[in-house]
Amino acid sequence: MRASRPRTRRVIIQSLLDTDLYKLTMMQVVLHHFPGAQVEYKFKCRTEGVDLTPDLEAIRAELRALCTLRFSDDELAYLRSLRFLKSDFVDFLGLFHFNAKYIRVERAAQSPGEIDITIRGPWLHTILYEIPVLAIVSELYFRRTRPGLDLDEGRRRLRAKVALVRQVDPALEFRISDFGTRRRFSAAWHEEALRTLKREMPESFAGTSNVWFAMRNGLTPLGTMGHEYMQACQGLGPRLRDSQTFAFETWAREYRGDLGIALSDTYGLDAFLRDFDMYFCKLFDGARHDSGDPFEWGERLVAHYVKNRVDARSKTLVFSDQLSFPLAIEIARRFHGRARTAFGIGTNLTNDVGCEAINIVIKMTECNGQPVAKVSDSPGKTMCKDERYLAYLRQVFGLEPPER
Repeated sequence: MRASRPRTRRVIIQSLLDTDLYKLTMMQVVLHHFPGAQVEYKFKCRTEGVDLTPDLEAIRAELRALCTLRFSDDELAYLRSLRFLKSDFVDFLGLFHFNAKYIRVERAAQSPGEIDITIRGPWLHTILYEIPVLAIVSELYFRRTRPGLDLDEGRRRLRAKVALVRQVDPALEFRISDFGTRRRFSAAWHEEALRTLKREMPESFAGTSNVWFAMRNGLTPLGTMGHEYMQACQGLGPRLRDSQTFAFETWAREYRGDLGIALSDTYGLDAFLRDFDMYFCKLFDGARHDSGDPFEWGERLVAHYVKNRVDARSKTLVFSDQLSFPLAIEIARRFHGRARTAFGIGTNLTNDVGCEAINIVIKMTECNGQPVAKVSDSPGKTMCKDERYLAYLRQVFGLEPPER
């Protein structure tokens, strides 16, 4: 009897559109304003005790496959249909492909059981690496540690979330979006979850950050800016203290009122509110929360709008930090009638299948040869390769030193 051949698994990333929209919107800003910027990114697994070294060769194989992908004509036509993407940028994407020389994956020299992923090169040619690399690491980890996992538990949990949303008073205008590409259990489960939400709760499902799944399933792609954009401006702006306002001004010049949600926590909320003056309050459609207590953040932002003579009811507060469905509903009730709210749910949507998700990130650590950093309102989220620079950044922005 002839031995059966082992079944070959499909590669994880099937399309260059399998990424978050904000990577493309930031990439357009890079093309038009900072085409010569050089950057470095570093990978970190924040979950203790996770050994990713058995996946090293599989990660490298997936990256080799990733570097063969190109945007198809259909994908480029879809991107041209998005009002905020400009024709020259889409033309550039028609020429784009990942270059393997800009990424290195190996065992961490100083930390047994950990892996070191470093991305270094032109920002324009490295910016798209983050999302697919994280999705690859996450899916390979679960393929190895939870092979053949029965997804019935994930489906049961998803049905419970849908049932919870259906009980919400329609007057609340509760809307959630998917922000879960980076730490999903698998691409297949990710798309199944999206299709379920579209079918079962269309009035409450606003869309997805994943451009490929948006295109394939007739969903709205969502996203504006990420922390790397704000961080890079530390090395690109005229003065470090003005880097946050420089980032907002540059964004506004590029999008002329579109994509108007400002990211609020690169330097902590205090520094954001100091810089987000009446001009920015009126210019931007709202702000996004991604660290710290969401209720305190919302209360302070509403009060800030009032102080600047802006009707908070005309602005959108976007919440995206470690949300669950019950927490999102509670936040929506708190601010109902006081501001518009929107919710981006990530891991709790795309990796809630009965096993613990891993908290993995890739963060920019350098731009144009100098360190950059995010100073988070949440313990453990601050990431910087140079403690002296981090201390200087805190001093420049008048931030309190971290609690010990």
